[in-house]
Amino acid sequence: MKQSGLIFVFLGVLINAQHRPVTKDSIALLDEVKVKGEQKKIETKMKMAVSVDEFLASSDKISFIKRGAYAWEPLLNNMSTERSTVTIDGMHIFGACTDKMDPVTSYLESNNLSSIDIKSGQEGSMHGATIAGSIDLKRKSTPFGLEKKWGGTYQTGFEFNNEQAFNLGSVSYSGNRLVVDGSISYRKAGNYDDGNGDEVKHSQFTKFNTGLGVAYKTSPLSSIRVDAIFDMAKNVGFPALPMDLWLSRAMITSASYKQLFKEGLIKSWDTKIYFNTIEHYMDDTNRPENLVHMDMPGWSTTYGLVSTLNVKKDQYASELQLNAYNNVSIAEMRMYPQDRSKRTMFAYSWPWVTTRFIGLSMNNVWDISDHSRLNLGGSLGMNYNQSKYAEFNWIFHPGTPQQKTRILPALHAGYELTVDQFNFSVGTGYGHRAPSVSEGYGYYIYNSFDRYDYIGNPDLKNEVSYETNASAGFKNNKLSIEAKVNYFYIQNYIIGKILSLGSPMNYQSVGVKAYTSLDHATLFNMSLNTGYNITPDLHWKGTLMYARGKDNNGKNLPFIRPLSYMTSLHFMHRNFGFQTSVNGDFLQMNYSPEYGEDQTPAYTVWNVSGDYTFRIRQFKTILQIGAENLLNNYYSTYADWGNIPRMGRNIFTSLKFSF
Repeated sequence: MKQSGLIFVFLGVLINAQHRPVTKDSIALLDEVKVKGEQKKIETKMKMAVSVDEFLASSDKISFIKRGAYAWEPLLNNMSTERSTVTIDGMHIFGACTDKMDPVTSYLESNNLSSIDIKSGQEGSMHGATIAGSIDLKRKSTPFGLEKKWGGTYQTGFEFNNEQAFNLGSVSYSGNRLVVDGSISYRKAGNYDDGNGDEVKHSQFTKFNTGLGVAYKTSPLSSIRVDAIFDMAKNVGFPALPMDLWLSRAMITSASYKQLFKEGLIKSWDTKIYFNTIEHYMDDTNRPENLVHMDMPGWSTTYGLVSTLNVKKDQYASELQLNAYNNVSIAEMRMYPQDRSKRTMFAYSWPWVTTRFIGLSMNNVWDISDHSRLNLGGSLGMNYNQSKYAEFNWIFHPGTPQQKTRILPALHAGYELTVDQFNFSVGTGYGHRAPSVSEGYGYYIYNSFDRYDYIGNPDLKNEVSYETNASAGFKNNKLSIEAKVNYFYIQNYIIGKILSLGSPMNYQSVGVKAYTSLDHATLFNMSLNTGYNITPDLHWKGTLMYARGKDNNGKNLPFIRPLSYMTSLHFMHRNFGFQTSVNGDFLQMNYSPEYGEDQTPAYTVWNVSGDYTFRIRQFKTILQIGAENLLNNYYSTYADWGNIPRMGRNIFTSLKFSF
């Protein structure tokens, strides 16, 4: 970055929130300042052994683009991952695949996570520049205890449709000065069958994941912690793509220091340094139908710093965070004839792109009264890019600078009011984001959805978002109901447009598109969540979701979820539990042929499961059996890449021991 730095003073309102008292023998974590965030624990009643993707799908803010049975791409507020920030404990990690076969969520397992913090729009700017919001995956971190204590779980099971076998284990030790958290998991699945009983080829996967965290109390009010996660996926098929994954490996490491303070304005200071590296190897070895073979290896290396300060006084509290990272993204493209010893072409699809970011962000809350709260916050960041091999960009953008520096500001404000059993909120936000590596520097990245090769543009303007949001709810002992809406007006909306200059490189391509900026685009999201306690043992929940996205010409944006719904019943009596749910989408009315979409029909899926809890000596044991897509419907959703069909009826079993 040519020794570039960022120094600024961010003036804001300091804030107070409820917190746990700090004692000499305690190093309990302070409650973080939450600004209308949604923090979800990693557990579901319908299916115990969920993957991270399956769990995220339970949020009304998140949908997925699916290219197979593995590594789904999360869409927050119906926006692609370029417009959201996905982190692990605040650490930035970037996938190494130009085809998005490895989102950040694919490098973790449910048994090494404790919760997922989802924030919408600019409320998610704490971890960096964003438009859609942020998803922060929080790893398990056992608190220190006064007595030595061991705990752990082991879960095994089988899913019949794709013959998936899985084993998930975790263990923890907690003492007065030492804490250890460990996890290990293994999943292996074959091809699945759709609702017509036909095998969906290239949908198999194998995944291994393990993690270790060690914390040591250096004083009554301070501690250090080191964490490491290793993840490896092999032989992963992607039926919606012309290529598969031969091997993907990730090493994610961090070291942190936390200091608590008994007196004064500052209540905690937490600083973390981290390093992660990812390697990803795509090839089409198992696709003999391809006339020309291709390998597409990719590498992503990131190191960074996250330092968070919590301040409070009376009715005010504030969370201030410094965030800095350096990432290098490399992706190659190698073409071969049938004889793979004779390489005919080599190019960089990511030409050694370096991204450096430094930013300061602040979230503030002011409890005006017992019934009302004011939220204020924002961030200011600097984003720097450099392409090592700028000649790839000069082919389509002659003379474009090899380096680019951008300033990325963000602001957000909100007001919350509680009156008896009613609650209301209203908010607004403003923020910038820089183009992603693919949008800025991608070179002939093939998109099998619309069958175009995509070219990046380093001179793209920042996307600029203006947003509003509101919610209203009611809750008593029996009934809960909440409606939420948000609206985004996004200037310089980045999307691919057909390029008259240039010819496609991939023989399957029908043309070339270049990333360009529309004047603007608009996006509206709405959700209605209800719950009712029919009896003390029987509970009902229902969700209705709707979204609408348009470009500056009033045409539909791609991958916008149609009207969808979910309803479920949960019955629990003594040691028995029973769950059933129905979910689906209505007919996709507002699809986008211009961007490669076709209309997808309505569908309904019915799921059921039952479980029994008992004890085997000192082990709490849960046995579960269930079925997904019980009626074996054949269907494909708006977000299934290339209209690949979803899995047909899938009977699953799971056995879990815990102590």
